[in-house]
Amino acid sequence: MSTDLTPRMNPYKAAPAAYKPLIELQAYTDQCGLEPSLLELVKTRASQINGCAFCLEMHTREARAAGESEARLYLLNAWHESPLYTDRERAALQWTEAVTRVSETGVPDEAWKAVSAAFSEAEIANLTVAIGMINVWNRLAVSFRSLHPVTEEQQRKTA
Repeated sequence: MSTDLTPRMNPYKAAPAAYKPLIELQAYTDQCGLEPSLLELVKTRASQINGCAFCLEMHTREARAAGESEARLYLLNAWHESPLYTDRERAALQWTEAVTRVSETGVPDEAWKAVSAAFSEAEIANLTVAIGMINVWNRLAVSFRSLHPVTEEQQRKTA
């Protein structure tokens, strides 16, 4: 794995037409009726799995701005072992992990049973599309080495 942090290219400038439908689908998933806090947890968890620093910075920042607690964000990688998440969130996180790791897991029946007990069919469809979207964004950001914003204070601490 490379440690080069130089962005490879700006795909938004290179192919803006390719991003228009992605942005429209993202707008749909953000307004699909699922709780915004749940969607931020899902986006953050998938980004943890995919190792996408750009999306991790964005979605944890947005979650905090929307009122999410730091403790729940810190413990998200170990949600299985924490009582801080609701049953609905746990089902969504299990589904997120299974769908994100589809090539490894094949999306097991256990994940389906959990998500179908906590969500309606329409909600499951929307949740799955939202998971698909964050996985698309993760793959684009990681592939092109998109860099998250760095404040001057953060820059000084790394110097």
